Amino acid sequence: MHRAVPIARLDDILNSERSLTQEEVDARLNQYGRNDIVEVPTSSRWALLLDTAKDPMLWFLLGIATLFIFLGDRVEAAILFVAAVPLIGMDLYLHRRTRASTEGLSSRLAVQANVVRDGEAAEIAATELVPGDLVLLSAGQNVPADGILIRGELIQVDESALTGEAYPVRKRPLGKLDQSIVPVPVDTAHWIHAGTRLLTGTATVRIVYTGAETIYGDIVHSALLGSRERTPLQAAIANLVVMLLIAATILCLALAWVRLRQGFGIVDAVLSAVTLAVAALPEEFPVVFTFFLGVGVYRLAQRRALVRRAVVVENIGRVSCICSDKTGTITEGQLSLTHRYPNNDVSDEQLLSVAAFASRSETDDPLDLAILHVAPTVLSHHSLVMTFPFTENRKYETAIWRKPDGTLTAATKGAPEIIFAMCSFAENERIKWETRVAELAKAGHKVIACAERSITDSAWVGGEPSREFGFVGLLAFEDPVREGVTEAIRNCYEGDIHVVMVTGDHPATAEAVAREIGLGQGNPKVIEANQLDALIQQGGAAMMRVDVIARAVPSQKLSLVRGLQSAGEVVAVTGDGVNDVPALQAADIGIAMGQRGTRSAREVATIVLLDDNFRTIIRAIAEGRQLFRNLKLSFAYLLMIHIPLVITAALIPLAGYPLLYLPVHIVWLELIIHPTALLVFQELPTNERLDPIQKVQHPRFFNQREWWVIAIVGALMTLTIIYGYVRSLGVGHEVEHARAMALVTLSFVSAMLTLVLSGLSNFMSRIMVGATIALALLLVQFPTLASLLHLAPLHLDDLMLSAVCALGIAMIVVFGRFRVQSH
Repeated sequence: MHRAVPIARLDDILNSERSLTQEEVDARLNQYGRNDIVEVPTSSRWALLLDTAKDPMLWFLLGIATLFIFLGDRVEAAILFVAAVPLIGMDLYLHRRTRASTEGLSSRLAVQANVVRDGEAAEIAATELVPGDLVLLSAGQNVPADGILIRGELIQVDESALTGEAYPVRKRPLGKLDQSIVPVPVDTAHWIHAGTRLLTGTATVRIVYTGAETIYGDIVHSALLGSRERTPLQAAIANLVVMLLIAATILCLALAWVRLRQGFGIVDAVLSAVTLAVAALPEEFPVVFTFFLGVGVYRLAQRRALVRRAVVVENIGRVSCICSDKTGTITEGQLSLTHRYPNNDVSDEQLLSVAAFASRSETDDPLDLAILHVAPTVLSHHSLVMTFPFTENRKYETAIWRKPDGTLTAATKGAPEIIFAMCSFAENERIKWETRVAELAKAGHKVIACAERSITDSAWVGGEPSREFGFVGLLAFEDPVREGVTEAIRNCYEGDIHVVMVTGDHPATAEAVAREIGLGQGNPKVIEANQLDALIQQGGAAMMRVDVIARAVPSQKLSLVRGLQSAGEVVAVTGDGVNDVPALQAADIGIAMGQRGTRSAREVATIVLLDDNFRTIIRAIAEGRQLFRNLKLSFAYLLMIHIPLVITAALIPLAGYPLLYLPVHIVWLELIIHPTALLVFQELPTNERLDPIQKVQHPRFFNQREWWVIAIVGALMTLTIIYGYVRSLGVGHEVEHARAMALVTLSFVSAMLTLVLSGLSNFMSRIMVGATIALALLLVQFPTLASLLHLAPLHLDDLMLSAVCALGIAMIVVFGRFRVQSH
């Protein structure tokens, strides 16, 4: 990979080590501005209020609560005010999260910088750096801006915040630039980036880009531009609530006007309108939605997935494609020594000892650490004389040690082809070992060869020996796949979820891991990231045939997410570094790693995995789909009950009959409806198996058949209640008897709907079915209680009629196949 250097920016200092003069610094500061990579947004109470006021669901809850106060129902108003508290808290949290994300991004940047100006070294604020400055870096310091390494030895940089990879990255100084090509392309091996940290060596860097022009600054800009959009379910609920609210308002006004025209008086007209308003206002829907989201957040936390935005509990159930990192999510993220192949007459212990002699713990190289972790403790008995370190060009490392008896030994390890050339083999022996190396590499292993030789003090003049080594053996390393990932991948395919593994690894290594976990049904299609743009142009079908993208860089990961979204996929993406922030921000579900992820990635993501395990993602998706199924059942119950309740509360008074429901009756019904909708369906057992989902361009809460079932049930219940009311009213105009018939019928139907929709699959469903029937019989059949509620006990034939009607309506729901499907 290359990044261009604009010649005009560096002018005559492009190929020199001259420092800037103060006059040049002032001119460049005026031209390019300060090195402000992260600008913390201002925060005020007014800004917080404006941000909170953008939530329409909050305004609805507060508005309905205020209306209930005017209607005199202070208990219902209090419930709605309490329900608004978590929404306000969520807005406060999101506002704080924006600042925390910015602070997390700032924490990776240098505050001070050692710079050479006018030929003298000085320490200045990092924000005062300009393009062309000559910066001096020592081990452990953060890099203040993007620049080119022009001098330094054994330079290793921690780029984990940008790349997500934990391995140190070696950098090498750049020689003369070829100015015949404009702008001048420079390989990434020569670039030192802001947000990274120098691990080893002392570096001299020529600054090229500052502020927002740095790679880190571009990532920050993407993070701070993120927006919050409502999920399809939120939009559907908002539309449903608005529709019901408009219908309820029209009905209330019409009922009041008709009752006045019928000569019932102003008190009756107001009472009729108020009663209908209490019955018709759809406050249950946002309350149930908020409550279910809270339950979903709690359940996901139990599954080690921390939700940072409650609404994503719903959205994650719609995921159709997962773009997952390999290292640390699918694999454990740690190099492990898995295979040892000692040469003839060499023991495992001898092989590990030679490898340990050529390893150094101070480099923090994962390969060296893996060797030293399992190697015998022999180093303490030897003294190190000299080290010839590993470099990208050399591809091997050699160390000279003095044994306890005073003799010298040289140990070396590195790329097999290099070590083989330094050793002597018997006929065909080298071919055998080369074949084994090829087999291990194809299986996704990182392979090194080890060798040693003795050195006499008189013959050694201090140089590095490069021949006459004795081959000791091979060591093979792998990053083990996490437990349960293979089963999780299989579960994804069963649930119509496509998984794309994104990694910076070599294609052969990536393919080996993909085969092991079952990507592509065991035959994964692997492409390199430089083929991604052409693939995106081919469309969604071509993209969904790819299982692995190797050699990926941050910008390509973002392109992958956007390409899949443009093809209609709901995309979840994992990330752990600052480089992943744009992709996490753009994805429908951004999932950060809690154990090894950077603070910026965790703050921007909507979900944080506490165990960094791919299997947890699948469990979270299963929980999201279960939430949708539960909400669908709860809303179906609410609609089937509310439709006949509202229509009969309006039609019977409009027809000139006495009021069907008094305010106390509405309270009774709400005491049944509220706990049923809130408690029964959210406790349904979670099915961790992912069922296939229906991919539609515009997801709907209910399909056409389900709407027909709801409409038919509502219409039949309405007719049943009206018939029972008129029948019980009789010639004697027994209003109390007629009201009791309507209320018992509604109660029995509510119990039967609860039974068939929940299947009595949990304790609360059984409690609510029994309590609903028992409460109806208690309040109606006991004369004292009935008289207090302006009711009269029912006859046996009335009860039988209500029970038969309830059973018949329940059968319609069953035969109408009102089952909840994945969305």
